[in-house]
Amino acid sequence: MPIRKGWNDTSAIAISFFCFLFLAAVPAMRAQNAPVYVVDPSWPKPLPNHWLMQGVPVMVTDKDDHIWVYNRPRDINPDETGAATTPPRTDCCVAAPAVLEFDTLGNLIKGWGGPGYVPGWPAEGIERPGAGAEHAILVDREGNVWLGGSARGDSIQKFTGDGKLLWDFGHRGPRTPPGQQAQPLKQNNQNTDTFPGGIFFFDLDEDAKELYIVDQKRVLVYDMNSGEFKRGWGGHGIPLTEIDNDPTPPYDWKSGPPPDQKQFAPALHCVHIANDGLVYICERGDDRVQVFTKEGKFVTSFFVHPSTPARGPECGGPGSTTFGMCGTIYNLTFSHDPHQKYVLIADGTNDKIWIQDRKDGTLAGSIGDNGRMAGQFHWIDAIAMDSKGNIYTGEVDTGKRAQKFILKNGDGKARFHPHE
Repeated sequence: MPIRKGWNDTSAIAISFFCFLFLAAVPAMRAQNAPVYVVDPSWPKPLPNHWLMQGVPVMVTDKDDHIWVYNRPRDINPDETGAATTPPRTDCCVAAPAVLEFDTLGNLIKGWGGPGYVPGWPAEGIERPGAGAEHAILVDREGNVWLGGSARGDSIQKFTGDGKLLWDFGHRGPRTPPGQQAQPLKQNNQNTDTFPGGIFFFDLDEDAKELYIVDQKRVLVYDMNSGEFKRGWGGHGIPLTEIDNDPTPPYDWKSGPPPDQKQFAPALHCVHIANDGLVYICERGDDRVQVFTKEGKFVTSFFVHPSTPARGPECGGPGSTTFGMCGTIYNLTFSHDPHQKYVLIADGTNDKIWIQDRKDGTLAGSIGDNGRMAGQFHWIDAIAMDSKGNIYTGEVDTGKRAQKFILKNGDGKARFHPHE
């Protein structure tokens, strides 16, 4: 009996101690789990004034947890814009302003901007620019809105939150004269004075007062106040002088993933800075993410669904009836946990959000699929995150919408994600 009693007491203590350790470890274990999301079909709420949202290439959240959607008004088609004729041909609709500011409940706070809004607005004078139009938006700590365009002669412009023009980055290349056919651009990855093809994507490092731009086969850094060039690098951290100016050759995607080449493979489709200061580049032309220090030292890279064709002759654009899109990395954001363990990657070719480990690229899950229902995507291009870890997405081509996905297994703490 004494022996049995002693064994029971010891076992009880051991079991209690084990339970204590398990319960203590639960938060840490939960923090390591991949994020789980569910779509909110009520976001956003209907727009006023018969406004209709168009293609959304990018969106961003700000310090007030407002979601800024940058859409392309000139994407609107005749069967969508009957209310804009004189007299109105139909009851609805008209193209919404290019810049739309929402709260997390989906209420529209304000909208402004569009073709002709100020001199130098993206794709100036082009009636149907398609993807070569409004293309990038950031909101800084002071609430200023930075907009970029991807047509010939476009640059970056800085506005107040109410839409007053404050500053133009300049560095513009020439616009194509009206009525003339645009000639193919020749790469010049050593030129840091102008951006002949416009500026597709950029990011801000506000502590360092620096502006990061991805263009052609390089990353360029400028002073965010003066526009003065500071430094730059190419794929795997090579200096600007070693970047070639030749078109990236195609590859046989049916035989395997893209070759692990040293040079960047355009199109470079995002630049974002993580909490630990590492710089993440979306290399859509290689189905790959490359990671650097802020000084351009190569850290690592990983592929994103590399069985998907990344470039070559079998790549279609918006409205193509022959081929689908190419490349898997349209944009990304970082997970909500304090260490940003994962990257959430918007893949407009597979119409998914891939959840991958930020350090080694290990696949941890995915969100969505191709389709038109809530929670599905058609050509997802934009992704952003609010302070509670909820994500917001935007679609181009004929998707033309924004969606919200609620984080179900977060810790409830507020962590702001500016510039994403």
